[in-house]
Amino acid sequence: MDIKGWLAASSLKLVGKLPLRWSRRLGWIVGKVAVWTRGDSLRLSRINLALCYPGMDPAERERLARRSVVSTAMTGCEVATLWRQPWSRSEDRIVRVRNQQLLCEEIGDDRGVLVLMPHTGNWEIFGMYLATLGPSTALYAPPKIAALDPIIRAGREATGARMVPTNMHGVRALLKALKSGGIAMVLPDQEPDMGGDFAPFFGKPALTMTLAHNLLQRTGCRCVFGFGKRVEDGFELVFLPAEKAIYSGETKVSLAAMNRGVEACIAEASEQYQWEYKRFRKQPEGRSRIYRKS
Repeated sequence: MDIKGWLAASSLKLVGKLPLRWSRRLGWIVGKVAVWTRGDSLRLSRINLALCYPGMDPAERERLARRSVVSTAMTGCEVATLWRQPWSRSEDRIVRVRNQQLLCEEIGDDRGVLVLMPHTGNWEIFGMYLATLGPSTALYAPPKIAALDPIIRAGREATGARMVPTNMHGVRALLKALKSGGIAMVLPDQEPDMGGDFAPFFGKPALTMTLAHNLLQRTGCRCVFGFGKRVEDGFELVFLPAEKAIYSGETKVSLAAMNRGVEACIAEASEQYQWEYKRFRKQPEGRSRIYRKS
């Protein structure tokens, strides 16, 4: 028996039984412990925030780093609740949807819509909501702990989304979905596995996926940004427009516009962004050493 897998799956199922307010509270406690113990998530968040907000008052930047660590822990516990409980209960936690007309206008265009979802707030509830609006397809990489795979997959597919592998078969499925007028969901702020180029992110070069650019060029689909913002009584789902430059045939122009779209989402709730991710690990001159422990 895989004890580690059993413990992980059992913990997720147990947290998943909690009401949202309790899972949030649990996440808050976990995050506070991570801050108190000065774990790696806080260290990495500090590094990224110093790179992205060099002009910010150091004390304010430290507060932002700590709030971000707590927020990320809260997201992790919230997700267990969202995956394990009926969608009707999760849907009740959506207190408002802002700018949904941006998506509705594009869906009616019959060209498909590429929705770019940065790691801000709770992107899981945003993706689950999207799948209720029309045929939706998203890339899915199985977790390292195999016992979690059926739980995560069932949660993400609960409202009808189709999960496809993070390889060329999955890319072809995204292309097919967009060409048939459906919704494709992509997380745009991860280091790419299938092709990328450097583009500015908060003024610093960041290896950026070319997948979204290629999908836009090959299908003529439209594009919007979105995320699930944590608010007091639940979630506010926010849609934001993409710059016209994202449709440019020049890769670097398109990637820069995509990163500015991610920045716009972050500006809406900077403390809810996953700042601990090693976004600048690779640089044009080679592998960066900025994340190494001193």
